[in-house]
Formats: sequence, structure tokens, C-alpha cells
Amino acid sequence: MSPESALREQICELGRSMYERGLTPGSSGNISARLDDGWLMTPTNACLGRLDPARLTRLDAVGMLKDGDPPTKESFLHQAMYEERPKAGAVVHLHSTHAVAVSCLADVDAADVLPPITAYYVMRVGRLPLVPFYLPGDRELAEAVRKLASRHSAVLLANHGPVVAGSTLANAVYAIEELEETAKLHLLLQGHKLRPLTPAQVQQVLEKFPS
Repeated sequence: MSPESALREQICELGRSMYERGLTPGSSGNISARLDDGWLMTPTNACLGRLDPARLTRLDAVGMLKDGDPPTKESFLHQAMYEERPKAGAVVHLHSTHAVAVSCLADVDAADVLPPITAYYVMRVGRLPLVPFYLPGDRELAEAVRKLASRHSAVLLANHGPVVAGSTLANAVYAIEELEETAKLHLLLQGHKLRPLTPAQVQQVLEKFPS
């Protein structure tokens, strides 16, 4: 099996896994992975639980369709992440329930939406800025993401969901799963006195586990 064929299979396998665990309902969410000369991406209106490796979108280095089905209408979000993060090997965007719920809360810190509840969240996500609301498919959303992507591997789109880049497809999936679990914890802890990691503890985690 060629590296590209293996990557196509992995996209479908991980998409199905996230769908079956309720992280990406219906035809929501999208996945992409970098190739030497462009990207593989999930097609428009595709259910991540029923992807066909042969029908995945293949884009060239400037985002033009080379073969496969037409790309997700949010392909520009992925392209902005890749262009600002040259070492990113994959990008995952979900409409996962708890992360979307957090993105709808009033009075959150737009510079860092979730508190550092666990060391694993700090390791895999770090700081999570909130991107203002734009209509789905609005190209201005890509520019809003672009402004943050060079400094943040993950962003949360207001009233929409998270976008996460990783060095590999597996790492991007692990990070977005950790983000969703932290969002769930954050909501469960609403109304309780919270004891997040201190700034010193966060720094210790980052020094021991650099990204």
C-alpha cells in the first residue's frame, strides 16, 4: 500500500471512529491531511462515519481540485491553518457537542476559552482562542483563523466548533478529542469552585512536554 493509500484509509478509519462516538453528527465536521504536493480532504456533505477512501478530495498546493469529490465548503479553514503552520500534517474540524456548547457561552475569555484543567489539555491544546461568529462558508472566517493560527494549533469558532492542527493525523485527532473532553469537564464543573493548574504548573508541563 502506498503512503497516500494508507493515509486515505486512516482518514476514513478515524472519521468513522469519531462518528461512532458521537463527536461528529450527521454530515458535520471535516478532516484533511497534508501530501507532498497538496492535501487530502473529506468531501462536501460527507458523513465522517461513511467515507470512501477512493472518493476523498485531492487538492493541489494552492487548493485547486485535482481529483475525487468536491471538497468541503470549509476547505479554506484547513488551508489557512496549513499556510500558517508549515509543520502541520493534518487538520480536524468538528461540531462536537461540548466544545460547541462552550463556544456559545457568554462572557468567556476570548483569548483563552477553556481553563487548564488537566496536564493533557495543556500538552495537546494549550491556549484556545475564540474566533468571532461568521456564517458557514464565509471566506472572512478563514482570515480570522489565519490571524491566530501561527500562534495557536487550535481555535474555537463561536457558535460552531473547534479546528485543530497536528503534526500527524493521529495527533490532530488526539488533540481535538482532548479539547472535547476538557469542554465537557468545564461544563460539568460550572457552579463549582474550580482548581485549575496554576501558571507555574502549566509552565512545568510545557517545559517537560514541549509541543
